[in-house]
Amino acid sequence: MKNILLPTDFSENAKNAIYYAMELFKNELCTFYILNVQKASNYTTDDLMVAPANTSVHQSVISDVKNKLNLMIEQLKEQYPHENYTFHTITDYDIFIDAIKQAIKSKEIDIIVMGTNGATGASEVVFGSNTLNVIRKIDCPLIAIPQGYTFKKPKTILYAIDESDHFKTEGIEPLMDMILKYKSSIRILKIKEDETVTVADFDDKKHMKEYFKDLNHTFHSIINVPTALAITSFVQIMNVDMTAMFIQKETFLERFFKGSETSKISYGTRVPLMVMHH
Repeated sequence: MKNILLPTDFSENAKNAIYYAMELFKNELCTFYILNVQKASNYTTDDLMVAPANTSVHQSVISDVKNKLNLMIEQLKEQYPHENYTFHTITDYDIFIDAIKQAIKSKEIDIIVMGTNGATGASEVVFGSNTLNVIRKIDCPLIAIPQGYTFKKPKTILYAIDESDHFKTEGIEPLMDMILKYKSSIRILKIKEDETVTVADFDDKKHMKEYFKDLNHTFHSIINVPTALAITSFVQIMNVDMTAMFIQKETFLERFFKGSETSKISYGTRVPLMVMHH
């Protein structure tokens, strides 16, 4: 059974990510935890004044949120009546990252699925601050869903490897689960600064050939092209349905999400991104 965390701020992007998760994990036994995090700064004295006299401040603040979450769950149950899905809600009154960490620990979360932008996210911003913070600060696997992306079975998955990274199997289970479930083809892309082939590169390829030997896999490399542009171009040319990568250090992360023009290219065609950690 999978325990899946679905953060939501009730934006369209967050709702879209939740429906993507419903489709992605079909025919699996799953428990979904739908999390909403409230900030004290979101409320004014007026919000608290309208609450009944016998209602605590905390209850008055979160009652509306709980109603929204319960309504969302009822709608999901109606739409997916034949799936082995269980739903729970979590309403937290905390810093977003702290709430995520607490949920992962207490609910033994296997993977997070969330949208790339929240209610205030503009389409030209590749990743919203909440999603970027989760990728940077949380070690749990995550799938980030682009704004407006319509579910498509991940039949072709791009596994992108940074020049400074080396192939390890630790933490690769989410990617392997996806490949095996959907019988996906895997395209392994090494992003390099030059054409030099090191002993480590040779060993990595040998290791991957052995590890992926029973799967449909191909090897590719792109040399001296900015990371975001390399991945975006490859996704378009090879009709990729999902990109997967390991984040070890912020170097690859910064090159991929850097706030430059290259990171904004063809934003609308971006595909879900699976982030894993060694």
